[in-house]
Amino acid sequence: MRQEPRLQRVDGRRLAMNKDWILQTKETRRAFSNATWVPLRASINDEKGNVKNIGYIGDYFGCGSAAFPPEHRKFVEDRLGWSDIGIGHTVAPYAYEDGYYASIDQFQYNDKEPIGVNLVFEHPQPVVGGEQWILNPDLVVALHLIKEGMNWVRPEEDFVVVARERFNERGEYQLIEIKREFLLDYLAARNLSLRLSYYRQRVENVPLLEGSEYAELTELREERNGGRFELRIRDINDVFGGGWATFRAWRTDVDEDEDAPVMGPGNDHNTGHESSQGQRGGYQGVRVEGEFWRDEWIEHQSQSMRVRGDADTNLPQFIVETDGKRMASSELDNEDIGRWLWFRSTVVTDLLGHRGFALKWYTAETGAICSTSSYATHFGINSADLLTVYAYDIARLPPWEQHIWAAHNVAPDGKVSRELLAAQVKTQPAPTHAVEEMFFGSMRMLEQGFRKKFGVNLFCHDIEDKSAMQHVSRFHSKDRASLLRLAKELVRVFSDRLNIRDLRKLSTHAEKEKIGSNKLLQDILSQKVGADKARQVFAEIAGAYDMRVGDAHPPGSKIADAIKLAGIDQSRSYLRQGEQLIHNFGRSVWFTGKYLFGQPEPHES
Repeated sequence: MRQEPRLQRVDGRRLAMNKDWILQTKETRRAFSNATWVPLRASINDEKGNVKNIGYIGDYFGCGSAAFPPEHRKFVEDRLGWSDIGIGHTVAPYAYEDGYYASIDQFQYNDKEPIGVNLVFEHPQPVVGGEQWILNPDLVVALHLIKEGMNWVRPEEDFVVVARERFNERGEYQLIEIKREFLLDYLAARNLSLRLSYYRQRVENVPLLEGSEYAELTELREERNGGRFELRIRDINDVFGGGWATFRAWRTDVDEDEDAPVMGPGNDHNTGHESSQGQRGGYQGVRVEGEFWRDEWIEHQSQSMRVRGDADTNLPQFIVETDGKRMASSELDNEDIGRWLWFRSTVVTDLLGHRGFALKWYTAETGAICSTSSYATHFGINSADLLTVYAYDIARLPPWEQHIWAAHNVAPDGKVSRELLAAQVKTQPAPTHAVEEMFFGSMRMLEQGFRKKFGVNLFCHDIEDKSAMQHVSRFHSKDRASLLRLAKELVRVFSDRLNIRDLRKLSTHAEKEKIGSNKLLQDILSQKVGADKARQVFAEIAGAYDMRVGDAHPPGSKIADAIKLAGIDQSRSYLRQGEQLIHNFGRSVWFTGKYLFGQPEPHES
């Protein structure tokens, strides 16, 4: 009858203890040369129980590495292995007495004979305790990485995790590994190949070999999958039992009462000694142990786009003609190409969903997407609600950003944005302003006027306009649901921040203790212009406030009434409805300030 494998939990992981597990059948087939992550240094020991007792289970993986130039390849293959490159290899600087200094990044075979490069350094800290592993700073800087927690990320590529470290429950280093794609880029730039040397050991102590999952196994030693595997089956008593001996020697010629005693040379007359010996044993059970050693090359592919700036051969193509004709990005990478590209407006929110991206406005219909690559991609909105962008501005972006833009690329429709042409061709930017900026500008003007006239803060807490503007944008309006969410965002940055406590002090409303923030501000305005005029000014703010409850699914007629009250033309595209919502809300805020404090005329949008 076939015996089912037993499941044990080791350090939070479920392991199936069976013949394949101890023989490492799966693990020895896997190579790091085609893995996503490559260990640069590892010492991972998962174990359960006492190593000398029945029931003990151990699973250890250790790995060391160093990078070597082509001229030392054969020497490394012939002479170096686990004992030279593995986890026991000391990575540290050394100063010789003759003045020669071996820096920590040098891999030395013999003294003063550097033949390779260490990518992970050891930093023992005996005073405070422990040891640090340090990723080679040259690799960190070359790939433009920053440290975040236990990860090294590359901000220029959407903060992708490039390298990471792992610790055990005692805070000791277990692993530093790097994503192979980025490792190969770095190795290509330096014309190096990475040599890995690793070892895996699996052990289980069983009461008897007969009746266990390992009953059919016998000791073996074989070459397998480019490495060496050994299976040992021994009595636990043979491993840990045996004889022992101790020897103790001491001096007899030191006078403890002397103030400054001095010992002379030792001899048989001024020393004493004793020795003892014995046997230890009695351990029960059988130790089944599988070990695997392998050395492996990680070869670069002679391409380094990030470090050396090699051309990327996998760039996207873009539609450039009304008939769908496409051109390769490499063909468009010319400042004088003289072409524009068309994109769905959804590209903006797609890009803003990536960390470090920001939306910036220049005029009513033009702006820029500022990315982590330090580029500001200038765009214009055309009559078909499409974004038009000068082709070169897209072609110069990092490849991963180009692929995002390419996913939203469409055939030309609605001509190039007039305001974009005015800026880029006529060099006469339009004298208009984006409704988003006008909204925040009006809000700040009202806030300043309120503080000056009434001596109190209009808002109970401040916000950062640039950050908030990423959420208050016409581009977030893509359908009815997102239009309602945009209204909710407007209310969040204005109505929800109003300082109700001080507004109640300024209000004369009979129920000022019950009414909300918008009504309180409207009442203060009515003291200046009358209730009807104040209600008219606040109508569009009230409409937006009613729209915000759309998430609660009120009857469709109520939402329609709220949208109408907000002054939105529902026959227009959702992009334009979002623009209109922001414009009307901001206009109400501006008129509130104008009637309260006599502010200057607003910019035309």
